[in-house]
Amino acid sequence: MDTFATLIPLLLMFVLFYFLLIRPQQKRQKAVQNMQNELQKGDKIITIGGLHGIIDAIEEGAIVVKCGDGSRLTYDRNAVREVIKA
Repeated sequence: MDTFATLIPLLLMFVLFYFLLIRPQQKRQKAVQNMQNELQKGDKIITIGGLHGIIDAIEEGAIVVKCGDGSRLTYDRNAVREVIKA
């Protein structure tokens, strides 16, 4: 009975860490993964580096981004931070 009483605080701390830290992080990762998988030609995006552009072409693991000056840059899909809703 005494060992069980000492394990209760540890179990409560683990449950608290799970619901406050681990689970929200997993949800964020899943949302980012879904966003990157659903990229389409013509989407306005912002990369992790802060580049604003429009997706001009999509390849398997990369995207071609058309910038404001007309140049086309190739980025990894994972470099997309967000899609701008118009």
